[in-house]
Amino acid sequence: MTSPLLRASRVGRRYGELVALAPTDLELHANETVALVGPNGAGKSTLLAILAGALEPSEGKVETHARVGWVPQRPAHYSRLSARENLELFAQLEGVRDAARAAGEMLERFSLPAAARPSGELSVGNRQRLNVALALLGDPRVLLLDEPTAALDPGQRKRVWEVADAVRAGGGAVCFATQNLEEIEHATRTIVLQDGRVASLGVEEVFG
Repeated sequence: MTSPLLRASRVGRRYGELVALAPTDLELHANETVALVGPNGAGKSTLLAILAGALEPSEGKVETHARVGWVPQRPAHYSRLSARENLELFAQLEGVRDAARAAGEMLERFSLPAAARPSGELSVGNRQRLNVALALLGDPRVLLLDEPTAALDPGQRKRVWEVADAVRAGGGAVCFATQNLEEIEHATRTIVLQDGRVASLGVEEVFG
């Protein structure tokens, strides 16, 4: 097997005596999509945030060997800036050569408003689509998605999965958290989390 694009070795997170995530191993390889499944509080978001580098693990380490795109549940952009301004700013931070052009392409690709309206005033669905667009700047090979379709309508959900499937088909890896069992069909591998630990139970047993 080829080397993983991302490897987490015994990563865990504690808040005092509370164990949000027990030591966990995870590798993401090219051409795979991994689903993290479990109820609220299972540790899915904690694990994804650690993989993205957005949360420091209390123990263990993460090795990344490819550009990572991160789509958290909450807006990950500046609410006072418009969608275009956010895209141009983040494109510059990612080292994209023509930030204005990249921003325009993402606005069109995700049907985001081009008007100079603060992104904090956008609908929940538009803010989530902006999250996805920002994550794709710089063409990441690893895409991490934390319940990315929860606030989207069916058409928008389809678009997100088309993006994720394209990342995988292009030799990348996708890891997403979900409580929607229908979305597991997009995964090539499923990991069940419960009470901050990888569970040996099946998906049906956890949600049954």
